[in-house]
Amino acid sequence: MNRKEEGSVLGTYPGKILLSERAFQGITISVIPLSPDHCKPGFDWAASGEWIFRWCPLCLSDSIIGHGWRRKQAHDDSHDWITYRRGLCKLGKHTLSFLPAFSLPYTQYSLVARGQALRRRFVEHCSWESSAPTVKDPNRIPDPSTLRRWCRSLDSSPAFSFLRRTLKAIEQWLASDEQLAHGSLCLSWPTLFCFLRVVWPWPLRL
Repeated sequence: MNRKEEGSVLGTYPGKILLSERAFQGITISVIPLSPDHCKPGFDWAASGEWIFRWCPLCLSDSIIGHGWRRKQAHDDSHDWITYRRGLCKLGKHTLSFLPAFSLPYTQYSLVARGQALRRRFVEHCSWESSAPTVKDPNRIPDPSTLRRWCRSLDSSPAFSFLRRTLKAIEQWLASDEQLAHGSLCLSWPTLFCFLRVVWPWPLRL
């Protein structure tokens, strides 16, 4: 788009574009898509890294174009490094990262791996050393302090009392074959950590 074309767009949407240029230029927004396919058996959640949306949440316009690919770590039993799409807003000039739902920004392990660690620690009563999830790259097994940090992000209690009670209830719920869903996200052991981050009744931290 040349400068003349930018001027014509600015004339059409002056408040919206000027605000984007002043406040949002240079920032990156992480967008985490969620699809019903993520809960289907055998679906590779990393495949959603190919998706891109055209609608910009800041400019409120269909202004996003493709801006290449990036790689990040997302370790679990099926993944190590994954690729995901990047987008560029033609109006606000900010970039967007379209991450799969099970890989949070700036993290090295997928939510599938985190959920496995939760189950081993609080349901199977493993030690912290034995609660590490199975990962594709054997050199990337998380240490006990990392597992504690994951759990602390869900429960601020030093004794993890909320997590123990909640996971006990979830174990009973899943054993009864009842289905609990939040939008397109269905509760299961692979989606456990992701589900808790969505529906937990108090603010969560990374």
